[in-house]
Amino acid sequence: MIRAALAALGVLGVSAPTLAQDEGAPEPWRAWDVAEGCRGLAQLDPAPTGPDLAYREPSPATIAMRRQLLNPEVNSFTFREASEVFANRRVAAAEQPRAWAEAAGFTMPGDYQAFALTTHTDALLVLRDGQIVFEDYRNRFDPEERHIGFSMSKTIVAMLVGQALARGEIESLDDPATRYWPALAGGGYDGVTIRNLLEMRSGVDIVERYDFGANPSLAACIHDTAIVLNRARFADFGMAVGRREAPGESFNYATLDTAVLGRVLENATGVPLARLTSERLWQPIGAERNAFWLADGPPGVGRSLAGMGFNATLRDFARLGQLMLDDGMMQGTRVLPEGWVAAMTAMRPLDPDSPRPGYGFQTWQLGNEPGAFSAIGLAGQYIYVHPQSRTVIVKLSHYPPGAELDDVVASYFEQVANTPLTPR
Repeated sequence: MIRAALAALGVLGVSAPTLAQDEGAPEPWRAWDVAEGCRGLAQLDPAPTGPDLAYREPSPATIAMRRQLLNPEVNSFTFREASEVFANRRVAAAEQPRAWAEAAGFTMPGDYQAFALTTHTDALLVLRDGQIVFEDYRNRFDPEERHIGFSMSKTIVAMLVGQALARGEIESLDDPATRYWPALAGGGYDGVTIRNLLEMRSGVDIVERYDFGANPSLAACIHDTAIVLNRARFADFGMAVGRREAPGESFNYATLDTAVLGRVLENATGVPLARLTSERLWQPIGAERNAFWLADGPPGVGRSLAGMGFNATLRDFARLGQLMLDDGMMQGTRVLPEGWVAAMTAMRPLDPDSPRPGYGFQTWQLGNEPGAFSAIGLAGQYIYVHPQSRTVIVKLSHYPPGAELDDVVASYFEQVANTPLTPR
């Protein structure tokens, strides 16, 4: 460690910095350490203790910035180019990107400017029959920047699972996850099938609630320990989590389910998630720009964050929507297995108390338009597909925590989808 080296070279008269603090306040280094309530939930990477943590990567300054990710005063900016702050894995773009055609004659319905402002929009794009008919960038966000998709990432993982199934790397969706990740045996995920994971019906004992502080929730522990501090792998928390109910019994949205699914996918294919995404999805759809997955540690240690970590440009996110609209085809090339999009978007009705009416394979029903479906991410990220009108809408946003705008967004998306294109 640098601190030890400086101590050994005392002739330089250099010592580690004294960390000032108010009398009676917690030692500053505790903010860089794993919370006591989060220990024992997953194997931790070795690290120094006490003030020596200041010399570990990620540095205290990096940790402090990572914790600003959801700060509503600046999240329009923390949601873009997050690779500058977080560990990440590159997803290579196509060598010969597919150009988008553009069409004139479309006018956004109602008061678009008011809608965009009140729903904290960073960028929005509308495709009609594979052509861009509307595109808008706001808050100094530009077409070359990558925006975090949060849980839209889950839909990408489902696409890759379908490919692995068609290739025989996964034999059946009804295989237990332990077949591909034996370390899950004996825990809450023992007996959970790949189908259960895709449908968010694992039955494990976790609530998607981020309570930080002295008594952090499991979801908060995973976030801070894996994503912020990079001291453990996100999916590894699945080895110790308990069971709440029988697998398949009821819907319980949990990013940990997708993290486990991502590890199952990597083990089944023998390929890391970022490379898998690039070779089987990003390059075949003709993506223009490199994307990236956030990761829970440096190369050789960390893994891509399957449940929430994909980042891409507005136009490249739109390619995913067009791919789903066209049943897995991209300009004459089959990228997803025939029928897989139909399987992903076969919605199982949810409890009336659920914020949305249905869920398929890592894909949501948003609103009540017949056949419409959506990839949805935290803080207002949407890829909305409306097959009847052959419309795709991508919205990248910066909702403040706790904002509940699905109804407003769904209503406006339905207006957009049902607005005709008037050729000029």
